[in-house]
Amino acid sequence: MEVNRSRLLTTARPYLQVLSILGLTPPPVFFTRTLLKRRRGYLIAGYTCYLLAILLVIIYECYANIVALHQEVDLFRADDFSRVMGRTQKVLVVAMAICNQLNMLFNFRRLARIYEDIADLEKDINNSLPGFTVRVHWWSFRYRIAIFVGLWIVLLVGLTPRFTLVGLGPFLHWTNKVLTELVLIMTQLKSAEYCVFVLLIFELILQLRHILQQIVIELEDCNCSTRIQEMCVTLKRNQLLVGRIWSLVGEIGEYFTLSMTLLFVYNGLTIPHVVNWALIKSVNPNDCCQYMRIGVTLLLSINIFLACSYSELCIQAYNSIPRILHQIYCLPATEDYQMLKMGLREYSLQMQHLKLRFTCGGLFDINLKYFGGMVVTIFGYIIILIQFKMHVFAQSKYMETANISELKAFNG
Repeated sequence: MEVNRSRLLTTARPYLQVLSILGLTPPPVFFTRTLLKRRRGYLIAGYTCYLLAILLVIIYECYANIVALHQEVDLFRADDFSRVMGRTQKVLVVAMAICNQLNMLFNFRRLARIYEDIADLEKDINNSLPGFTVRVHWWSFRYRIAIFVGLWIVLLVGLTPRFTLVGLGPFLHWTNKVLTELVLIMTQLKSAEYCVFVLLIFELILQLRHILQQIVIELEDCNCSTRIQEMCVTLKRNQLLVGRIWSLVGEIGEYFTLSMTLLFVYNGLTIPHVVNWALIKSVNPNDCCQYMRIGVTLLLSINIFLACSYSELCIQAYNSIPRILHQIYCLPATEDYQMLKMGLREYSLQMQHLKLRFTCGGLFDINLKYFGGMVVTIFGYIIILIQFKMHVFAQSKYMETANISELKAFNG
């Protein structure tokens, strides 16, 4: 990651550094060209040991939380599927940590190529339309990433302990609770890393769209054949850059396949698990965590929603390009130049075939449509869970009433 080559990567670098401290992504300094090879090797070796230490802590906390879970299940006599669901949720955290570290190991070169492609794309976009301002304002990306990612990181770090600390139960030591909170925050911040890359793609698309809008303005009152030929060349460059962005999105999807898939599965499983414990403890009048559990479910849902909504925002910006091409095609200057019309048709045909999709390796699409389907599925499981719990509560109530009646008959 060469900071002098890309202002976008320079703006995103502080967020990536914070995430690298939590062991979620390799530090950006590893991808700096000016870093000496020997020093890079020392840094990678040290960071590898740091990641292994984090993994050992996560495994230990998983074991401690499973032991505490068994004690709490025995206390409330909730030995139906609560034990299995809780163990699965805890083991998923370890699986996410292992897969994330293996992903950083095996896809290190892919991440380096992603950084290089972003820097090269930004450079080529800046040079694709001489005499015009390509970016609307480069600082707008800094403002956008601060609101969309930075603010959410602050809220996630601040609200996660607020909602989950009390719900960890009385069987965990306070040190285990602190470490568990750190692990939960690290788990959810993987979505923030994904959002950083989506916003980088979004900014590149906005710049390409801005070039097309300037072409429209230029061609509205242009009768110079030389200038129109220059616009044809610029249009062809824009078409090639859009194709490179489409390929870059595929690379990003491959890089985040395992981590984002497990994050979606973990959040989708945790929400019914939280609802399950809310139903178990609903009979306790002294339970103070009911509202906290609502906060946990909202936090997990919003984290997934933001990743889907930012991807959808990027897709909508990409899909707006054909409308601008149609505006160019309808201009009077286009009618007299067959080369420009052929270029627009070729560009439009490419946009029809290269549909932008943010996917987890083709397993599922990350967009609002998928988020809606995920919400419906979770609600379906929650309804089944409530019906099952109502049957269990009714059966236990009947047993208590029968025992009381037998006791009275025996005493009588």
